[in-house]
Amino acid sequence: MAVVREFALPDLGEGLTEALIVQWLVEVGEVVAVDQPVVEVETAKAMVEVPCPYGGVITARFGEAGAEVPVGAALVTVAVGATPGDPGGNGAEGGPAAAAEPAPEPQASPGSDAEEARTADSRSGNVLVGYGTSDTTARRRRILPGPPGGAPAHRPAAPGTANGRGPAAADDGSRTVAVVSPLVRRIAREHGLDLRAIRGSGREGLILRTDVEAAIRARDERESAQAAAPAGAGRLTGAAVKPVPGEERIPLKGLRGAAAEKFSRSRREIPDATCWVDADATELLAARASMNVPGAPKVSLLALLARICTAALARYPELNATVDTAAQEIVRLPAVHLGFAAQTDRGLVVPVVRDAQDRTVEQLSAEIVRLTDAARAGKLSPAELSHGTFTLNNYGVFGVDGSTPILNHPEAAMLGVGRIAAKPWVHEGELAVRQVVQLSFTFDHRVCDGGTAGGFLRHVADCVERPALLLRSL
Repeated sequence: MAVVREFALPDLGEGLTEALIVQWLVEVGEVVAVDQPVVEVETAKAMVEVPCPYGGVITARFGEAGAEVPVGAALVTVAVGATPGDPGGNGAEGGPAAAAEPAPEPQASPGSDAEEARTADSRSGNVLVGYGTSDTTARRRRILPGPPGGAPAHRPAAPGTANGRGPAAADDGSRTVAVVSPLVRRIAREHGLDLRAIRGSGREGLILRTDVEAAIRARDERESAQAAAPAGAGRLTGAAVKPVPGEERIPLKGLRGAAAEKFSRSRREIPDATCWVDADATELLAARASMNVPGAPKVSLLALLARICTAALARYPELNATVDTAAQEIVRLPAVHLGFAAQTDRGLVVPVVRDAQDRTVEQLSAEIVRLTDAARAGKLSPAELSHGTFTLNNYGVFGVDGSTPILNHPEAAMLGVGRIAAKPWVHEGELAVRQVVQLSFTFDHRVCDGGTAGGFLRHVADCVERPALLLRSL
């Protein structure tokens, strides 16, 4: 007998609380194998194909392409042990209506253990990092019928209920707060929000991160409007947010939304400062040309700059740090996980080269190429986009000289590199045309003073002008 099992969106790691459905990879009635990808989703970190830990027949899908799904919400239901012709498998005999029937709760019986043993081989051992089913996962779920097309069923709310979840919130604040993510609770706590006053947009009223952020924005707008009211008497409050004919509104979701939140948080929390210097990169370009001999792997300019960064961080380790605001402590980190900014069709991403301090220039170049190709293909994993300790930002590829970038929270420093251009330069006492680059260094003023930041940037500039200095730290 087939057993209908529900597969929910797993925790994809790194504090992610929801994902956007990009496309379904299976249809209702299709037979799937254990660990076969069933849906492609976009998180705030990357595009991910989500494999199903059960093998059987897909009986229902929940959500259409473009829908946002919170972690823990159902993605599909699978009839384990069914075939396409079985009624429980939603095949030719069962038809679509068969999938709409809820799976009955099994009664305890002496044969139930044997049934679990028969279906144990249909479970996955571990299909994503930190996620998978185990031998103890034997609880059956009652699946609610869904409308055609796989959209989740919505039951009408009874009178006196809120979102169909029972009695509306009472004045005494006794309503249960539907929050799964600790991150959502922390954001609400940091901004002084009462979660009991927020109605969730997730499945069964689950409060999502976007709900909390929307509540924060709404409160800030109200406070700004109240503060500006005396000076702007007669002006309509909220007139600026009224739709304008022909305007285009782009939702801040997925990668764009995650970047916007990170930029805003960096500006709110980090007192950053920037210093810059021009450097003669002629010798660095010559050194790169000497390294790229025929038959050897090519070394990129970005890899050379990355190696200079690791050498400078070895001299100024206080910049490879972060600030623990809760404990009010500066945390100096032992390894350099070097992020580098990469522009893709989906927006700006920052892949991370792990343990960059232990890699040669050739190894750094190969890893940067691999991560860049994966970023452009949308195949970076959340782990490859997280836990950086320092960022290298080569905005010179856009043809600009300088920038004052926003720090990649919670990192404490970022080196920016402008375009390399031919300019007049005093070299060995005479005016000459040299290849000049502008370097900028943005840092968290909580972790160091200007002397440390200036010393770091000066050492980087010296290595750019005289690459032989790197031989001292090999």
